[in-house]
Parts: sequence; C-alpha cells; structure tokens
Amino acid sequence: MQRRSLLQAAAASSLIAATPFVRAQGSLQKFKFNLGWKFEASGAGFLLAQQRGYYKDAGLDVTIDTGNGSAGAISLVAGGAYDAASADLSTMIEFNAANPQAALKAVAIQYDLNPNAVIVRKNGPIQKPADLAGKTLLGQPFNASRKLFPVFAKAQGFDPASVKWENVAPDIGDTRFVKGDFDGVAYFYFTGLLNLKARGLGADQLTVFRFSDHGMKSYGNGLVANAKPMAQADAMKAFVKASTRGWLECMADPAAGAAALKAREPLVQEALELERLKLILDGTMKTPDTRAHGWGAATPARLQATIDETVAAFGLKSAPTLADFWTDKFLPALAERKLKV
Repeated sequence: MQRRSLLQAAAASSLIAATPFVRAQGSLQKFKFNLGWKFEASGAGFLLAQQRGYYKDAGLDVTIDTGNGSAGAISLVAGGAYDAASADLSTMIEFNAANPQAALKAVAIQYDLNPNAVIVRKNGPIQKPADLAGKTLLGQPFNASRKLFPVFAKAQGFDPASVKWENVAPDIGDTRFVKGDFDGVAYFYFTGLLNLKARGLGADQLTVFRFSDHGMKSYGNGLVANAKPMAQADAMKAFVKASTRGWLECMADPAAGAAALKAREPLVQEALELERLKLILDGTMKTPDTRAHGWGAATPARLQATIDETVAAFGLKSAPTLADFWTDKFLPALAERKLKV
C-alpha cells in the first residue's frame, strides 16, 4: 500500500514537471507590455494576440499599455514597471551605454526594415536627400528619425549640423508643416504619411526619404526586455511566441488586426488604421529577410550594422557586442515564425 502511494506520488510529480509552467501553478502568470506609442496600427499584432486569447493559451495574463515614444518605454522597462516594450533598438543601445546596469536586450525584431524617414513636399525645393542641407525640419529631440538623421545625412554627403530642427508637438507641428512653416518632417513614414493625410496633404503630394532606402541597414523597433523577466525563460518565450502568432495573422488578415485595435480603443478610425497597418506590414515586415528567417529573427550582419550606425549617430564612446543587446533564445521555432502570405 505504501509502495503504491509512492508510485502514485512519483507519477503525479512527473506529470507536473512535464506540464507547461503556468498549468503547474494553476494560474496565469502576469506580464506587462508597453506598446511604446498610443493605440494605433503599430500595436495591432499584440492586440490581436490578446483578443484571440493567444497569451492566455500560453499561460500569461498580459497587460498592454500605451507609451510615449521609445525612450520613455525603454526607461519604464529598465525600471521594472514593464517586462517588455516595443521600442527602437538604436535608442535601446544608447540607453544601455548610459545605463550599463540595465542590461536590456532585444528578444525579437518587430520592424525588419527601419521605418525612420524624412517627408517633404513633392513640388518643393527638396528633390533629393542632399537638398535637405541648410533646411528646417520638424522633429522632437526624442524622435528616433531625428536622432538617426546624422548617419543618414553623412551617407548622402552633407553635414547634418547644417539642418535646423524645430521642436514642436507632433499634432501642432503637422498642421504647421501643411501651412508651409517647415521644409520637412522627421517621422516613422507610416505615422507621418497618415498624420499629414488627415490634415489634407495626401501621399501624392509628398516625397518620403526612408533611411532604409538610402544606405541605412539598422533594424527598427524590436521587443525590448528587462533582465529579470528574461531570467524567467518560460514566460518570455510564451510572450514572444504568442506575439509572433498575432503578427503573422495580422499579415494574413490586416482587417482583423485593425478590428482588434478598434475593439481595444473605440476612438480610433478603423479605416485609417487599416491603411496604416498595411503600410507597416508591406514596408517593414514583408521583407526578403523576414520571409527567409521568419518574423522576429535577426542576422548578425544587420545587428552589427545597427550597432555601427547607432554608435556613429549618437557619438557613443564604446560599442556593445551582439550578445550585449540581442538574444534569439526566446524565439519560437522557424516553422512557427514563417510568414503565411
């Protein structure tokens, strides 16, 4: 009788050990994620994963909050307020250089092609990137497109110091650009194009100088994680896997992603966000590299380019190694990252 009880206990222990971490605990593990920006199409994949229950299926109780730009989101992750965030990787490298104890890392790539850009009027005096020399551009100090502008400018053969920057709140700045107060605006291209369209300046009236079209090889946003939740490998793996599924399904059905966004934030214009989402998917995710390696993956050459361009743009005194700012150990298997379209 005693032997049977011991066997039963051993079998139960084996079953628990073989069961996913959350099931053994009998409850969902809390996980906090910051979008790095407001509720718009850039967060659609995460919101679709949440709406369809993929995080819960993975054993997580995920809270998704808005942010106020990459710099703020990165600080919140470093401080432990969030486990992870969507944020610009160059900004994360800069933050780690100033705060090495933070030891933040990217655990997945969101934007395979960097969305940073400068947008100008098509019929204006700026017809090529070098024409930006000596002009006045709109861009806040925390704006990633402004911060990376020196690398872009040098690649085009002009002095970035010749440009005058105007620090105006984006909504007011957009209106002033439409009125002609600035020569150009520095933005993620999908944010700028639709913000200006809402103010009566359509894409057919604009020229977009995407940094990735003019020599820059940096990755854009990635999932930036805090060292403590990275140590809880099962939870981080579960989050990345469910988020990957959400973005793959967004690519296969953008309308579903826009609908998930609308369900979370009723004030958004669903048609406008669907248009923005298609710009994001077609311009940053459906790339040769992503098709070859799957959503979220990175190559050593592109990671090194991200380091090199960041060090040059921000004048950093030292450069991190690839292992200092990137890990692929939380990515799901290639078959689970493959694009469906």
